[in-house]
Amino acid sequence: MLGGKMKGGEMSSISPLVSFMLGAAMATVCVLFFMSASPGGRLVDISAFTSSRRNNNNNATIAHQHEEADDQLLSSIANDTAMLAPAPAPVEAASPWGDLEEVLQRAATKDKTVIMTQINAAWTKPGSLLDLFFESFRMGEGGVARLLEHLVIVTMDPAAYEGCQAVHRHCYFLRTTTGVDYRSEKMFMSKDYLEMMWGRNRFQQTVLELGYNFLFTDVDVMWFRDPFRHISMAADIAISSDVFIGDPYSLRNFPNGGFLFVRSSPTTIDFYRSWQQGRWRFFGKHEQDVFNLIKHEMVAKLGLTIQFLDTTYISGFFASSARTSTRSPRCTPTAASDSAQKCTTSEASSTSGRTTPPERQTSDATASSNGSYPESASTDSIYS
Repeated sequence: MLGGKMKGGEMSSISPLVSFMLGAAMATVCVLFFMSASPGGRLVDISAFTSSRRNNNNNATIAHQHEEADDQLLSSIANDTAMLAPAPAPVEAASPWGDLEEVLQRAATKDKTVIMTQINAAWTKPGSLLDLFFESFRMGEGGVARLLEHLVIVTMDPAAYEGCQAVHRHCYFLRTTTGVDYRSEKMFMSKDYLEMMWGRNRFQQTVLELGYNFLFTDVDVMWFRDPFRHISMAADIAISSDVFIGDPYSLRNFPNGGFLFVRSSPTTIDFYRSWQQGRWRFFGKHEQDVFNLIKHEMVAKLGLTIQFLDTTYISGFFASSARTSTRSPRCTPTAASDSAQKCTTSEASSTSGRTTPPERQTSDATASSNGSYPESASTDSIYS
């Protein structure tokens, strides 16, 4: 019995191993059976599945490589385009003077010279000084009418600007912050008159600072011949004369700011700065008087050359001679408006409601009565 029990125990301990082996064998037989049922299809499916996964992996790898190559190509093209594309134009700050630079550029000669005059609304009306001013150019000798192409009319109020645009190409509206109403009459040496004259002086300085030479002329100056022929190429400043003693470079001459040529240079800009400061040094005086007071000091300090223009050629009505062929206009208020002016050339003028002294009635007579220029005058015109 003992022996029989021992054998039964051994069988009992061996049976799990046998059971596992039998189970594994049966599983293998089942797999082989199903594979043998359609051996070609199953193997192809398994092969296809394996190949598909391999191909998908390869395709994914290739696609990734293509995407990287495309990205590199696009990046390279973008870089090349960025290198080849022109740089954008720098954005310039708006000029505090509005369209002034554009107007000056359009009107200037090749050597950056402009002619300037200044008006308010009353002087743009039909039959006013501006009409007479234009007429003098058109009637003038030696092709002086061509100089109108270089004339900038500086207007002091919106109505004057509109009136200017109706008759002329180069108009500029000078915007001011002084609170002065430039449409109305300004009495000589009044506070508003002084503000207007010193504002004009500051504007002239701005034109120089922008690099332009200018010839400023009052609108009551009649142009019948080219005055540039009488301006020396050596002069930094050429100015008409209230009193002319015969020597154009003598500082004993008295200036008249109604006809003024200035070349743009550091020297003349410094002169204008000192001129502006003189307004406060000699408080209550207008710019022409201050010019006369500082001329000796500035010539010595800056080495400035000032030419006083001969009254034989640049003169007032009462200074006319046999060699002077122009006259200043005579203007009187119209019934419609005290500011509007009706002008003729028969007598000396009274402009803007104030009587103009003979010295202030500057006219251009830049040639003798027979139309020839004097041998002593420069024949180098800045207009070619």
